[in-house]
Amino acid sequence: MTNISLRLAETITSNGIKSVYGEPVTIDGTTLVPVAAVQYGFGAGSTGDEEAPGGAGGGGVSIPFGAYISDGTGTHFRPNIITLLVVGIPFVWVAGQAWARVIKALKK
Repeated sequence: MTNISLRLAETITSNGIKSVYGEPVTIDGTTLVPVAAVQYGFGAGSTGDEEAPGGAGGGGVSIPFGAYISDGTGTHFRPNIITLLVVGIPFVWVAGQAWARVIKALKK
């Protein structure tokens, strides 16, 4: 099992940048480079018993942040609006709760 885990780790390490930034795509003179956060996890175990040899598993997640766009006007980043909302809504809620408590404390 250890050899398989090491081989998976080496493969993920060597392909990490491609997984996060992807391959550039050129459409009508505009180059797009996708940007995402990628995380992998693998595990393996053994019980030491030959009848129950153990097991292994793995998984991964990718969160798209947006894309770098290079055209005649220059290079700029365009965020993924859905990801921005998913991250922003809890932040706005926490900030609102904190602000409400500050206002309540100042009224006393």
